[in-house]
Amino acid sequence: MSRFFSRTPPGPQVRINGKIRAREVRVIDEEGRQMGILSLHEAIRTAQARGVDLVEVAATATPPVCRLVDYGKFCYEKSKETKEARKHQHANKVKEIQLSPAIDPHDFGIKLNHGVDFLCDEIKVKVVLKFRGREMMHKDIGFQVIARFLKEVEPYGHPDSEPKLVGRGVTVMISPLPRNKRAKKPEATDQALGSPHPLEFQKGAALVTVKPQPEDESRPSSASRPSPGAFINSPFANLDLPPKPGSSSDQSSAA
Repeated sequence: MSRFFSRTPPGPQVRINGKIRAREVRVIDEEGRQMGILSLHEAIRTAQARGVDLVEVAATATPPVCRLVDYGKFCYEKSKETKEARKHQHANKVKEIQLSPAIDPHDFGIKLNHGVDFLCDEIKVKVVLKFRGREMMHKDIGFQVIARFLKEVEPYGHPDSEPKLVGRGVTVMISPLPRNKRAKKPEATDQALGSPHPLEFQKGAALVTVKPQPEDESRPSSASRPSPGAFINSPFANLDLPPKPGSSSDQSSAA
């Protein structure tokens, strides 16, 4: 026995024109103005006279509410609203970033870049700093690292509350700022300016920043550099060697 497969797409279906089952409907015209309660046949004739469709937008109302609108345009607006709603769902996601009191400056910069990327993508960031062993004796250092992280991400997000000590760690939740108040993503700015990030490294108790130097024009370019198998300063460059037998110079001298 053959099985019956329904070809109806999943999700709530919208009734239009003759598929509407109510006897009377409340009609709204193309400009959003109410036309009152009309019979179904009268509403369909009005839609046909205006060259649009009668679309049921509120089936549970009494009587059901219908709009005079082009069905293709109506479906496009619905899909656009669904996409916008999905974009705002990122705010419900949470990404966790783990720090430590003795974190390396390079690792701190990587964690910071991850946090900025998450905030620019409308994702909340949960920062967790864990103490290990005797690090619990110096909780102030951990709070200083958290404070520095919050200061760096201040143009992109704000903490929901003050950092709290929970168990053997410090926890704080950061929410992204609105788009009109948030700074631009660092990657887009660096690509537009064409300038790489400065390098930071720890030297004693100070943090040293090294900016990349511009390329020296006096340096030979890659096109003018010798091949990998050649000598840079060859001692045989100015050495006069006798011509090989059968070469073009022998033939010219013989002639």
